[in-house]
Amino acid sequence: MDTKYATLSNGVNIPILGFGTYEIEDNQLVAELVEEALKVGYRHIDTASIYKNEQGIGQGLKKSDIPRKEIFVTSKLWNPKQGYDSTLREFDLSLEKLQIDYMDLYLIHWPKGELSKESWRAIERIYKEGRVRAIGVSNFQIYHLEDLFTACEIKPMINQIELHPYLTQQPLRDFCKKHNILVEAWSPLMRGGIFEIPLLQQLSEKYNRTIAQIVLKWDVQLDIATIPKSVRVDRIKENFQIFDFELSDGDVLAISALNIDKRIGPDPDNFNF
Repeated sequence: MDTKYATLSNGVNIPILGFGTYEIEDNQLVAELVEEALKVGYRHIDTASIYKNEQGIGQGLKKSDIPRKEIFVTSKLWNPKQGYDSTLREFDLSLEKLQIDYMDLYLIHWPKGELSKESWRAIERIYKEGRVRAIGVSNFQIYHLEDLFTACEIKPMINQIELHPYLTQQPLRDFCKKHNILVEAWSPLMRGGIFEIPLLQQLSEKYNRTIAQIVLKWDVQLDIATIPKSVRVDRIKENFQIFDFELSDGDVLAISALNIDKRIGPDPDNFNF
């Protein structure tokens, strides 16, 4: 079953459905899960230095017989390491742990004002050197992006944000679309919270699909890249099986109408790390 791709502003294709690895700190487990995800058909693996699992992911990539050029690997720069020189060092460290010689996507994990401008300058340098195929940010609100635009030479190609049926982020998505920035959803399944939503239960029965499949399909039909995470092999397989059915336009709108601006994770306007 083939995955669907989105095209970034620089022409690079990114698999719209990826495998998330947040909170899987056991390197042996994450290596096995990455290998399994690649067998299932995933071609997009998302990690971050703060997840403490880059080494395990590197092992999983090595064990797989999928050619490196077919796999899209993302990592992220953690907050205390922001700044020009430290960003260059952190990128090298992530490459070393992942045991790869280039990254497909590198993101600033959270906005840190002036410091993020320094980090972005370093990331632009890495991009120009051809050591990363695409660059972007995570958890940036509209004003964070506007501030970054005042100092950047290359605009971010992706903004990875918390996004799910209770937090649809429409104004931010509209802004990103206007600036040709792909939106990518983290926590698309609300850490399991989606399973309690009556409308999604109804749609699951209507389409004879799991609730997770309904939500991931909603993302994909809205051209939102999405990175569900699971440590269960059966769920990893199920989450990938979304390319052989379509939600009606009305049902896509109905899911979007669930929005109540409810966050599961930290608020980018008010966090202390």
